[in-house]
Amino acid sequence: MRTLTSIALWALAAPLLRLAAQSSGVSAPIGAYTVVPELPGMGRPVDIVATAARRRALLQRIGRGAVLIPAAHERNIEQDYVQDNDFRQNNTFYYFTELETQDAWLVMTVRGDTTETLLFLPPRVPSQERWTGLRLGADTVAARLSGIATLLPIDSLDGRLRRLRFGALRGLPVYVPLDPSTREESRVSDLAFSGGDVRNLLPIVDSMRAVKDADEITRLRRAVDISVAGHIAAMRAARPGMYEYELEAALEDGFRRNGADRLGYPSIVGSGPNSTTLHYDVNRRRTENGDLVVIDAAAEWGQYTADVTRTFPINGKFTPRQKAIYDLVLGAQQAAFDSVRPGTTMAQLDGIARAYMRAHSGTLCGDRTCDDREYFNHGLGHPIGMDVHDVGFGRVLEPGMVITLEPGIYLQTEKLGVRIEDDVLVTAQGGEWLSAGAPRTTDAIERLMGGRR
Repeated sequence: MRTLTSIALWALAAPLLRLAAQSSGVSAPIGAYTVVPELPGMGRPVDIVATAARRRALLQRIGRGAVLIPAAHERNIEQDYVQDNDFRQNNTFYYFTELETQDAWLVMTVRGDTTETLLFLPPRVPSQERWTGLRLGADTVAARLSGIATLLPIDSLDGRLRRLRFGALRGLPVYVPLDPSTREESRVSDLAFSGGDVRNLLPIVDSMRAVKDADEITRLRRAVDISVAGHIAAMRAARPGMYEYELEAALEDGFRRNGADRLGYPSIVGSGPNSTTLHYDVNRRRTENGDLVVIDAAAEWGQYTADVTRTFPINGKFTPRQKAIYDLVLGAQQAAFDSVRPGTTMAQLDGIARAYMRAHSGTLCGDRTCDDREYFNHGLGHPIGMDVHDVGFGRVLEPGMVITLEPGIYLQTEKLGVRIEDDVLVTAQGGEWLSAGAPRTTDAIERLMGGRR
């Protein structure tokens, strides 16, 4: 029987905590958890069973070699633009540790049945921590909380690297993540140009990350639920004459009040003509009675982000024309969802959604059917995870993958855009709507908004 992890324990305790909060008249935030005060960053407990399993799986795939993974660096508040950005861990480092500690290195080696995992950490400096907050040190507390038994000071890392290049570990292939985040790492570049057998770790890790484990799915569910709460808050707040940024404020207040760590990506709140611009995020226009509003926004929780889009009338009531376009988009999304199953591809689902639009367009989009690239000018969806456009593009769907389905129709001459986006977990039986808590049908949206004019 698998040991219950801290995340799993929270999942069991959450209903009881919410019930207790409701009995006291206070609603518990969706993303609430018990903070571990000794951990830096969010203080979220590490699922040490999940991270250990990921490390084992990686070393089994490699078979023979050394792995070096750097953590992200501390922000430079004198030089960086940090108004909207707190420290966020490097995804690869987080995947194998779930630690939000800066300037650390994870080093693993495997030779046959012999494996070793080391975590190198900078020294703790109390005078600096008065400015930066708590840091992890190479001590028994960090070992217990991380599940990594061997912790070493960062100043011993270079000696370890010399063993890889010249000493007892010489001849082992060395795997490092080669991406923009590690481009400035001198240790990585020194290895890459050393003439040794240096390989890119990311293709292997990305293939692992494409299928989510139980811990990842738990985090995604929490991110989706928080995102749904934000969308509902925005719909309830909507009134003609509001500025888009006022809707944005209601939306993001719904995220933050429910425990979001941060935004998954900049919020898109496009009304009227802006509803036809896919990545509009200026959010400065004043809405007018009769406008449709497209909100494409989501929360991140536990380093995993949702991706949800809803379209609604600012006055709470769809016109017949708006409803007809909306229902066509919704039907295309449902047709794609009904075809989600292991073995299919996003390209096939895209074709199914477009075929539905083509068959049901009539004259809604004039002389051309609504699946035309002029009107539906983006792909149907993508994987989500630690990135909003996550790893796994182009892969055949498997149970445990999480994808979006987001058909849209954009009629610029009418200043009318409709996009509906939901997050879907691929299961052995088909698909599971994760974001269905946000109303999807025109009737459900009008009921939520009170059908006002």
